[in-house]
Amino acid sequence: WVGGKTDVVEYARAERVAGDSKFNGWKLWNLALEGITSFSTFPLRIWTYIGLFIAGMSFLYGAWMIIDKLIFGNNVPGYPSLLVSVLFLGGVQLIGIGILGEYIGRIYIETKQRPKYILKRKGFKSEI
Repeated sequence: WVGGKTDVVEYARAERVAGDSKFNGWKLWNLALEGITSFSTFPLRIWTYIGLFIAGMSFLYGAWMIIDKLIFGNNVPGYPSLLVSVLFLGGVQLIGIGILGEYIGRIYIETKQRPKYILKRKGFKSEI
């Protein structure tokens, strides 16, 4: 679970004794998700970024609607106003979910009690 020096060991694999593997696509998908989520909180952080993007874009569109009305005098129907409100609040909710996910992810990593550093040698000589 921690990096380090690696090497390749080549071998001749014998044919499977028990027939075909029962490891289907769904089990491979679950294995991939386990590998992605076991070592990083980045998938949780993605929701914060998506929320920031959605909230930012809806804010810009809302500002454009206001400018369009005040400067150009165009009528703004109710549908775009409703869309901006829903998207902005949805973006804010995604930001909140992302922040909560970060906290939960960090708690999860701490409960695994893995060391932050692995030393090759415990003692070392200092020339200072």
